[in-house]
Amino acid sequence: MKQARPLTLANGRLVTPDGVRDGGVRIVDGAIAALGEDVPQDGDEIVDAKGALIVPGLVDLGVFAIDKPAFHFGGITRAALMPDQSPPLDLPSRVNYIAKSGKPDLWVHPLAAATRGLGGEELGEVALMREAGARGIATGRGWIADSGVMLRVLRYAAMLDLVVVSHAEDSGLAGDAVATAGEMATRLGLPSAPAEAEALAVARDIALAEIAGARLHFRQVTTAAALDLVRGAKARGVPVTAGVTPAHFMLSDLAIGDFRTFGRLSPPLRSDDDRHAVVAAIADGTIDVVSSGHDPRGPEDKRLPFSDAEPGMAGAETLLSCTLTLVRDGVIDLPRAFDLLAGAPARLLGVEAGTIREGAEGDIALVDQEKPWVVDRRKMEATADNTPFDGQPMQGRVLGLWKGGVKVD
Repeated sequence: MKQARPLTLANGRLVTPDGVRDGGVRIVDGAIAALGEDVPQDGDEIVDAKGALIVPGLVDLGVFAIDKPAFHFGGITRAALMPDQSPPLDLPSRVNYIAKSGKPDLWVHPLAAATRGLGGEELGEVALMREAGARGIATGRGWIADSGVMLRVLRYAAMLDLVVVSHAEDSGLAGDAVATAGEMATRLGLPSAPAEAEALAVARDIALAEIAGARLHFRQVTTAAALDLVRGAKARGVPVTAGVTPAHFMLSDLAIGDFRTFGRLSPPLRSDDDRHAVVAAIADGTIDVVSSGHDPRGPEDKRLPFSDAEPGMAGAETLLSCTLTLVRDGVIDLPRAFDLLAGAPARLLGVEAGTIREGAEGDIALVDQEKPWVVDRRKMEATADNTPFDGQPMQGRVLGLWKGGVKVD
């Protein structure tokens, strides 16, 4: 849908990479044309922001389902879809279909399956999938155990200048585990794996990325040991980035104490020490991206014994509010928050969005940073209500959303 006439959001607080300042934003032909206090022109459609935050539309890197109402509730205007679909995104035709599926009010950026059928053995036709619209390569929910295959994936990606999105859990150690080894898993009698399964996977993939000269993004890094490895690799100049979901900086494995399957995640919830390490890594820049990991699961997947339930959470609606808790706690500032939520994922995907600057896509959200609300799974916009934050008070809500300067209803 093309923008009919110029739009100006006025009298707001602009959140830009350089800081927060009073002013407005003018969008013309789908792109940001001007920023500042005197940007409106005759004939513009004018929206009074009334002091609310004017921020970039969120870019959600690594979702497992496209759920427009939930994304729009959460201020998400672009989503990178994991290849774990039915069938998997391992053919150009499937990638091309997904790349067009969300328009005009949501851009979907497919991540191509690194291997055929996500089997971890035979490389997919990534070059053809890139031409069809893929913005990255992903290993999916699993880790590629064969180091030779993973090295070929990384070399192929480096040649095509595509980021590789890896799931960091050594499958030989993780096996069928549903929890992190420790006191809680022992008390509940749950199959568990040591937290070191993540560090081992991260160490190997970093080593292979150094050999290949490839860009590597770990979709979730959730343990202190693995974060130290990422920190060290960055210090050496390795092009590695790390992400996390709010569950892993807000919750520990105590949240599974009543066998509540909404806390059954992949990777599993960690110890409180690891949770604190994640918060520190967000503060010092080791973690680059906060994403929702949006994975709505119905009762057929969640109303089961904990060990039989499928992992995943419906995270799109709580992504923004959870990240704003880090701002209120003084861990990060607003520009850093929206770089985690929009700027960094946009750069990894190579799209001209995710930031408030002239020339960028006119994907804009109006946010009341202080607006209180309570998560109620019965009222969620998502196709399923599997949130571990049910009943939790939150602050921060989207007041309005524009995609390319066009209002999203």
